[in-house]
Amino acid sequence: MTIPYPSTTPAAVTPPSGAARPRLTFLGTGYLGATYAICFAELGYEVLGFDVDKAKIAMLSEGQVPFHEPGLDELLRKNLASGKLRFSTSYEEVADFGDVHFICVGTPQRADGMAADLSYVESAVTNLAPHLKRKALIVGKSTVPVGTAEWIEQLVRRHAPADAGVEVAWSPEFLQEGFAVEDVLRPNRIIVGVRSEWANAMLYAAHKGVFDLAMTEDREVPVVVTDFATAELVKVAANAFLATKISFINAMAEVCEAAGADVTLLARAIGYDPRIGNKFLRAGVGFGGGCLPKDIRAFQARAQELGAGEALRFLHEVDLINQRRRQRVVQLAAELLERPYGPAGPDLSGVRVAVLGATFKPNSDDVRDSPALSIVRKLARSGAQVNVYDPEGMENAKREVGDVSYTKALTEAVAGADLVCVLTEWEEFRNADPQALGELVAGRKVIDGRNCLDPVVWTAAGWEYRGMGRPVFS
Repeated sequence: MTIPYPSTTPAAVTPPSGAARPRLTFLGTGYLGATYAICFAELGYEVLGFDVDKAKIAMLSEGQVPFHEPGLDELLRKNLASGKLRFSTSYEEVADFGDVHFICVGTPQRADGMAADLSYVESAVTNLAPHLKRKALIVGKSTVPVGTAEWIEQLVRRHAPADAGVEVAWSPEFLQEGFAVEDVLRPNRIIVGVRSEWANAMLYAAHKGVFDLAMTEDREVPVVVTDFATAELVKVAANAFLATKISFINAMAEVCEAAGADVTLLARAIGYDPRIGNKFLRAGVGFGGGCLPKDIRAFQARAQELGAGEALRFLHEVDLINQRRRQRVVQLAAELLERPYGPAGPDLSGVRVAVLGATFKPNSDDVRDSPALSIVRKLARSGAQVNVYDPEGMENAKREVGDVSYTKALTEAVAGADLVCVLTEWEEFRNADPQALGELVAGRKVIDGRNCLDPVVWTAAGWEYRGMGRPVFS
């Protein structure tokens, strides 16, 4: 079976290190870099992960993944034992080892605006480049503003030895937290932005393990070879589209609430249209995490710099819709608890609220820009006594919001609660027995912030149920 690769498959290339396959390094061992490093070792490559954080490198070297991602711990320990995978804090070691260096550092939102902070990218490149004594390929994976790859080329020209022949390429990532191992080993596409046939051939060789696995499973891996700018835009454009789709259905939820309609049935109906599809059409408290919120803001900022700000003005409303859904939970809490809601919000003094979920999505411990924690803050500011429970994100949540209570079990969280808010759709919450929980609470009132519960079952168990964009069930 032929794996789609534009024009013809690149000619075989000998890695500058002389190894049979390119030796790969991943600079930055946060969620992105550690996941890729571990999975590419699983594909048979010799891999070196790098970070300036000595504690993180020590954990990984001891076989401990510093975040929750299903299946990754086992792969880490397996590939450490095989010798395919190592970790280091030395730029010199990285430069001496690698043929292809993937930049996987964070690009958070700047503190002084919406633009992306590229200081970690700059630090990684300028510290690596002086140590590159032979030809190598530096490949960006981090999500960045368009134009970053050309800037990195300038950094390389200034900092790398002139005779080393170091080149730059771009290959964005498309990881979904909770499914990241599958996304690396079996990607739905690979994008490569290159300027030379050598860079194209090196990236093909660096991904041949992915293609070989696909061939054994009779799958195809589409590959798009393009220029730098297009490769950089693919990730932010994809995230902007997904954010828009989520906010669209949440906007429809607002209309449904006003009209007495059910947004879950509306989403199902329009999702049958193949031009629309049903993915990302679940109304709720909106999107969060370390990617979508900051990426759509950085995209707007960069478009403004390029003189194309008007083209992305709609993303501002996408962001506003997303924020409004968080406040809507507080409004629903006031309605259910029969508390007045004024300009400053409701007075929830003395009310015990159980919040189920702290992470921005299930199967993750990531609480960055989590809608659940944003709502926790709003409830606490309204005077409520908040108890939070999450299967994986408790420690991270405590560091983000320290002035509320945390419990170690679902039953502890709901005990004596006047209101239960389900804000992350963990299976533990979806499958919870409403009759059993009803015996523990002070009041059978529930807000389904993710529309993941069965309202018929919960109301039959005596609960007052409120969903997002759903009518009142009785």
